[in-house]
Amino acid sequence: MITRAVTIEDIDDLYLTWNSHINGSALYRRALRDEMKLRDVDPDELRDLFERAREQGYTKDEIVDETNRYADLKALVDDAEE
Repeated sequence: MITRAVTIEDIDDLYLTWNSHINGSALYRRALRDEMKLRDVDPDELRDLFERAREQGYTKDEIVDETNRYADLKALVDDAEE
């Protein structure tokens, strides 16, 4: 698993202090979307592939065991459709 370090800068701390709350869920989703964009993965296409794999009978755990990147998931779905 690849991990990334997150550094809170003074400007981030200032903004969070002004708003007196942190929407952790939104920050997490935004970070995931940014990472997908960096790796040229369309979230809607990823969701579609995941749903198609589930419709083909794969469980989430099986998908995780058999794939570790977008291209692997696409191949898994395409192979099952042939």
